[in-house]
Amino acid sequence: MLNSLSIQNYALIDTLNVTFNNGFTIITGETGAGKSILLGGLGLVLGKRADLSSLRDETKKCIIEAAFDVEKYHLKDFFIDKDLDFEEKTIIRREILPSGKSRAFVNDSPVTLDVLSSLGDRLIDIHSQHQTLQLADNDFQLKVIDALAGNGTFLIEFNKGLLSYQKTQRELKKLIVFQENATKEYDYNSHLLKELEVAPLKAGILEELEEQYEQLNNVEIIEEHLSKGHSLLNDEQIGIVTLLTELKLASSKLAAFGQQFIGLNERINSVFIEVDDISSELQTLQENSEANPEVLEQVNTKLQLLYNLFKKHSVGTIEELIDIKEKLAESVSAADSVESDIKSKEKELQTKENTLDDLALKIRKKRNKVIPELQKQLLESLAQLGMPSATFKIEINPSPIFNASGKDELLFLFAANKGSNYGDLKKVASGGELSRIMLTIKSILAKYEQLPTMMFDEIDTGVSGEISGKMGDIMKAMSVNMQVFSITHLPQVASKGIHHFKVYKEEEGMVTHTRMKKLSTEERVRELAEMLGGKDISASALAHAKQLLG
Repeated sequence: MLNSLSIQNYALIDTLNVTFNNGFTIITGETGAGKSILLGGLGLVLGKRADLSSLRDETKKCIIEAAFDVEKYHLKDFFIDKDLDFEEKTIIRREILPSGKSRAFVNDSPVTLDVLSSLGDRLIDIHSQHQTLQLADNDFQLKVIDALAGNGTFLIEFNKGLLSYQKTQRELKKLIVFQENATKEYDYNSHLLKELEVAPLKAGILEELEEQYEQLNNVEIIEEHLSKGHSLLNDEQIGIVTLLTELKLASSKLAAFGQQFIGLNERINSVFIEVDDISSELQTLQENSEANPEVLEQVNTKLQLLYNLFKKHSVGTIEELIDIKEKLAESVSAADSVESDIKSKEKELQTKENTLDDLALKIRKKRNKVIPELQKQLLESLAQLGMPSATFKIEINPSPIFNASGKDELLFLFAANKGSNYGDLKKVASGGELSRIMLTIKSILAKYEQLPTMMFDEIDTGVSGEISGKMGDIMKAMSVNMQVFSITHLPQVASKGIHHFKVYKEEEGMVTHTRMKKLSTEERVRELAEMLGGKDISASALAHAKQLLG
């Protein structure tokens, strides 16, 4: 419920602070007194757009703040979803700066206008002529039927299932598109993959092949230098091994003459052993080195294959080719398995569709079951509101497609008079009839679900005093379980309120201000008397006013 409203520097309002209570609250005032200004200010704090013309003093900012008790509104999930601190006593503030910029806060956390508007819709339902047009909207009509049918749990489950179903639909479509594209690319990708599969792709292979190629391609030069090295080591006259043998013999004799010669002998022996080992290795390499044109051709073929693949794929390393090979393998594998994936996804989609069909059928059955009760309540209430001949034709038929409210097509037609043809509400009902029908529907909804604070803006326009009194009774009955406001010019409605506020203008010097005050019982009597008979209040008007207040 709306606990309080504070407005500063808005239109004709300099400063306004007002506190509200639960139950049925009446707001009255002469035409032009500022009731629309009050609604405009409330609209801003609920997320409506604003401009600089809203500022009373264009050098100062406009601040509008409203406090709400949201304990019964089940809004905790909304606050969590919007990353807001949930408080049972929630404060919304809207600021319009002289620059024209606007800021909004919920419990001191900045929010966008979209978030503020979404929250505002859950807190206050301002019933105006524009909102009456909702009567012709199928979603709104189904909402009324579902409230009576108690379809809330089924609809939550259905919408979760619908989101999952639509996600699976998108996944299936994606697979089908992938299959169409993959079919075109499959042969080419397979060819590329086969080329890479036959290539010797492993880390270090390029360097290994290039080294092998250089050796095979230069075998004669290698043999020549191996032979020369072996000869230098093993020549009988001047070979290094021959000379080291003599040096080794000399050093071994010296070793007998002291420790210093023993160390020298050991070093010479080590050199001899190393050189002798080198000689043996040179001989082995020389023996194993031979021209092999066939192996050279094989190595050259592998190298040319790798070089061609580098060029073809615009890369320079084996690792990059391996990466391309893996991606091509995934693509080809996916193309091979997509048909199976499509069949699996189609089966999954069908299962979800069957589940949704079952839920939609349960929702439809419950809707059909309560339609007679809804028609009965509508006709009984409208008869009391001066529409005794009004009738409705409400039918639920299966729809070929799913939507957010199930799988139904709703026929909701109206006839105001006997013998009249049924037609769309907004086409066959007058403005006054639409207002009474909307009031009736809102009063029915209030019995079955927790509605936000309801504010009726001159819903009684164009109806007689007797009918307006009954409309006031309906609003008062609604206020037993919710907070209801009515802005009215009719004393028959105003007398039904538990709380009564008056909006009026007051001049201070050359400046006009809009004020608002809560009326005492005596002030209410005078206000009603003035509404009945004008500024010059007569004794009969006062008596009538007292009678209306009971």
